[in-house]
Amino acid sequence: MPATTPATLTARALLLDMDGTLVNSDAVVERCWRRWAERQGLDGDAVLKVVHGRQGYATMAVLLPDRPMAQNHADNRIMLAEETADLDGVVPVPGAPAFMAALAELPHALVTSADEALAQARMGAAALPMPETRVTAEHVGASKPDPEGFLKGAAELGFAPADCVVFEDSEAGIQAGRAAGMRIVGVGPRAAAFAPDVHIPDLDHLRVEAAADGTITLTVLP
Repeated sequence: MPATTPATLTARALLLDMDGTLVNSDAVVERCWRRWAERQGLDGDAVLKVVHGRQGYATMAVLLPDRPMAQNHADNRIMLAEETADLDGVVPVPGAPAFMAALAELPHALVTSADEALAQARMGAAALPMPETRVTAEHVGASKPDPEGFLKGAAELGFAPADCVVFEDSEAGIQAGRAAGMRIVGVGPRAAAFAPDVHIPDLDHLRVEAAADGTITLTVLP
C-alpha cells in the first residue's frame, strides 16, 4: 500500500499510540484473544476485528454487552498478565527505531491502552526507548475511543490539542484523536480505512524535522 503523498503536517507535539503504531504485537494479541474467545464460545475472527485500540475490558463490553462489567475487569487483569508474559514475536514497526531517535529531544508522549507493565515489556522487547511522558491504562477512566488519554497527554506536555498530531493504527484510536481535536497520522493497513489526515504504511515513510521555533514538520515519503 503506497503512502499518502504528497503530504506534510506541522505540530508542536506528537502523541503516539504503541501497539500497531510503534510496536507490532499482533501475534501476541491474536494468541491471547483467541484463547479468551474460545473460553467465551465466541468466534475468534470476529473478536479480532474489534480488539485493536481499546482496553481489554472495553472490548469485552462490546462483545458481551450483557455481561457484568466487574467480570470484564477481572478478565482484563488476567489478559494483561498473559500479554505481559508473552513477548514472542513482538518487534518494532518498520522505521520505529529511527522515528523514536528523531523525537528524542522533541515534545512527545506515549498514549496507550496498555498498562505500564505491558507498555514497558513491549517497548523493551522491541528495543524502543520509552517516552518520559506517557498515559497508560492506569491514568484514564475511559478507554479509547474516548479522547481522555490524548487530552491528558497534550496537557502533560503543555500544548493545546490543535498543536498536537496523533499517531494511530486503529479505528478506536483514530476516533479518540479526532474527538480530542487533533490531527492524525494513520500507521499501517488497519488505519487506512478510517480517514486519518494522512496515511503511511509504516514509519519508514515519514521524515521528522524540527525548526528553531519548535515547530515539528512531518513529511510523508513515497
